Amino acid sequence: QVQLVESGGGLVQPGGSLRLSCAASGFTFSSYAMSWYRQAPGKERELVARISNYGLRTNYADSVKGRFTISRDNAKNTVYLQMNSLRPEDTAVYYCFAQLGFWGQGTQVTVSS
Repeated sequence: QVQLVESGGGLVQPGGSLRLSCAASGFTFSSYAMSWYRQAPGKERELVARISNYGLRTNYADSVKGRFTISRDNAKNTVYLQMNSLRPEDTAVYYCFAQLGFWGQGTQVTVSS
């Protein structure tokens, strides 16, 4: 069965960095685009970044452009989100999403001093 397992979340001070990972299994990883979404308390889930199946194309929300980088390693069936210059407004649960229609369980990111 399809599984997406996120890791790497935590508490970080403003200006700090985190790298999220999403390990995928149960499907042909290199055949599907992958995305990171986030959901803050009281807000709708929003797209953060997306990467095409071979990593040749990426898209970012305006709010994270220049600070976040999405990447993938098809040999490891893993997608990453490098988050730099974190701000309190980046606080949310971050979810991995596979284009074939599956979500991970989410990982909490809290940016606070």
